[in-house]
Amino acid sequence: MDMNTIGAVVRTADPAEWRDGDAWLAGGTVLFSYGSLAFGNEPLRRLLDLGSTGWPAVTVTEEGIELAATCTVAELYALPDEPGPGVHPGSWPALALFRPCCDSFVASFKVWNMSTVGGNLCTSLPAGPMISLCAALDGQATILCPGGDSRTVPVAEFVTGDGRNCLAPGELLRSVLLPASALASRAAFRRLSLSNLGRSGVLLIGRLDGGGGLVLTVTAATKRPVQLRFDTLPGADSLAGALEAAIPHALYHNDIHGLPAWRKDMTHRMAEEIRAELSTPAGDTPQHVSGDFWPPRAPALKTAPNTPRNAFPTEAA
Repeated sequence: MDMNTIGAVVRTADPAEWRDGDAWLAGGTVLFSYGSLAFGNEPLRRLLDLGSTGWPAVTVTEEGIELAATCTVAELYALPDEPGPGVHPGSWPALALFRPCCDSFVASFKVWNMSTVGGNLCTSLPAGPMISLCAALDGQATILCPGGDSRTVPVAEFVTGDGRNCLAPGELLRSVLLPASALASRAAFRRLSLSNLGRSGVLLIGRLDGGGGLVLTVTAATKRPVQLRFDTLPGADSLAGALEAAIPHALYHNDIHGLPAWRKDMTHRMAEEIRAELSTPAGDTPQHVSGDFWPPRAPALKTAPNTPRNAFPTEAA
C-alpha cells in the first residue's frame, strides 16, 4: 500500500528520536497493509526503520533463547534444527512448539520472510501466534524507553486486549527471552480455525513444569492471553471450573473467525485434550498437533529463509 502521508524514513533504534506521528518499522507486513492510519487515529508522518539495527535474530545460552524483536518467522522456524551449541531438541522438548506456532500464520513466503516476532507481538491481535508461543513459554519482553531506561514485562501481560498492549508512546520492544526452565517442559499444542487454512479461532498450549504442575495458556479464543497455573495436574472438573472462573464471557473474542460461544466450547474441549495428553507418561503418546495445517514442509524449505515457497498455500494471516 502507498503511504502518502510519510515524509521521512529514519534508520534508528533509539526511542529518544520518536515523536508524535512516528511508527516503528520492522518487517512492515501489517504496517503496509493497513496504510498510513495503521492502528491509530492520526496519519503517520515518519517511519523509524529498524532494518539496520544488527540485532542477532536468535541468541541461545544456558539461560534460554533470546529472540530479537526483528527475528523473522523464517528464522524462528529454522531454530529447532540447530538450537545452539550443546543444546538439542531432547534437552528442550518445548522447541516442538515453534513450528506449529509459525505454521499458524498460514502466510505466504513473502510474509514468512519479512514478518517479525516483535511485530506480531506489537500488533497484538488475538490470533497472533508469536504471542501464543512466547506467552506459553513464560517469555519476558524487554522494552526500551525514550528516557534511556528499559523495563521487562511478561509476554502474558504484554497484550492487554484486541490490538492493545502495554507499550507507551515511543517505547520499543527490543527482545523476548524464553527461559530454559520453560523450554525444558513437556508441552502440548491445540489449534482450530473455522475454515481450511484460516486464521486461528482457538489456540491453546499446555506444559508441565519441572515440579509436575500444569501451565495452560489460552490465546486466539480470547482478546488477550489468559494463563492458568496449577501446582499439580488437575482433574477434568477442576480444569473446567478454573477455565470458567478465569475467562468471563465478555473476554472471548467475537469476529468473523468465530463467535464467543464456539470459542468457549472449543477452549474447554481443547483444554481437556491437553490435560489428557499430559496425564499420560512421556513417550507413551506421541505429541499431537491439531489444526488445519498442510503436510510437513520439505527440509530445504524449512531452513532456507530466502527460498521461495510457492508450493505452499499463500493465504495471509
